[in-house]
Amino acid sequence: MASNFSIPFNGSEEMPYESTGYAVLRILPLVVLSVTFVLGVLGNGLVIWVAGFRMAHTVTTICYLNLALADFSFTATLPFLIVSMAMGEKWPFGWFLCKLIHIVVDINLFGSVFLIALIALDRCICVLHPVWAQNHRTVSLAKKVIIGPWILALVLTLPVFIFLTTGSDANGNTYCTFSFVSWGDTIEKRLKVAIAMLTARGIIRFIIGFSMPMSMVAICYGLIAAKIRRKGLMNSSRPFRVLTAVVASFFICWFPFQLVALLSTVWLKEMLFEGKYKVFAILVGPARSLAFFNSCLNPMLYVFVGQDFRERLIHSLPASLERALSEDSAPTSDTATNSAAPPAEEELKAM
Repeated sequence: MASNFSIPFNGSEEMPYESTGYAVLRILPLVVLSVTFVLGVLGNGLVIWVAGFRMAHTVTTICYLNLALADFSFTATLPFLIVSMAMGEKWPFGWFLCKLIHIVVDINLFGSVFLIALIALDRCICVLHPVWAQNHRTVSLAKKVIIGPWILALVLTLPVFIFLTTGSDANGNTYCTFSFVSWGDTIEKRLKVAIAMLTARGIIRFIIGFSMPMSMVAICYGLIAAKIRRKGLMNSSRPFRVLTAVVASFFICWFPFQLVALLSTVWLKEMLFEGKYKVFAILVGPARSLAFFNSCLNPMLYVFVGQDFRERLIHSLPASLERALSEDSAPTSDTATNSAAPPAEEELKAM
């Protein structure tokens, strides 16, 4: 690492787990990720099947279908990450899978938060501008707009495309790392590139990949709540309750990891070269596993949020998913005419 500045992808080093507490912090993330893999693949696969093949395509189903695709693609990569974590971050799968797996991970994790922000913006537009939404909120427009979050996620994954590769240490252990060996002819130049890239990546990940989307969601919720209060409509219906649960679970699961990652970025030099703040290397595993666990929660939220317990027992799981993801009002299709929009009160009730 000192010669070519290959830095572990996860920004942590293998810790000497001497105590019971360290052992728990090492084993617990593996258990959580294993559960996430099983529930995430099955649950998101079911959502893809229901929203993609059993339901009519509406703006809402397209948004949630893309969110399920992001979560499914991510959880499908977890076995590789679990094996690597169990081996102390070593990477036995070769150069190609090193890049591919982490590109898939980054694209889908960024894509998830951008899609959640887009769904919140869509609900806000429906409430604040019901006439415009009735006439212009079409499936065709949704399919075009939905490309935006994926393009932005792809752009933010460029550091993985450029810098990530496999490298070996003096003991012959192979790691999937950020390598800067070809980014300078001296150690000092490589060091500058490494610090600049990792710092920029950490700050961009926190601001663009978390703070800005969550701020957009908060603003949308504030505007929606203000109009609901003005109109005296305190009871929201399924789509708004589902979105509320999805956003809340995302924030609770992701905020600890984003905070640890941001502080690790702020004190990057001290961690790499002075051995300080080792607590972040200890916390990154549990925080990361909690963040990844979010990818298996959404299907359960679609089924259980806002549904009567007895209904959940007597109806099939696909039927429950179909109800949760369906539009409350008639879907807006490409062939729909510009009919008169319902009153604002009805639009709020239909949310």
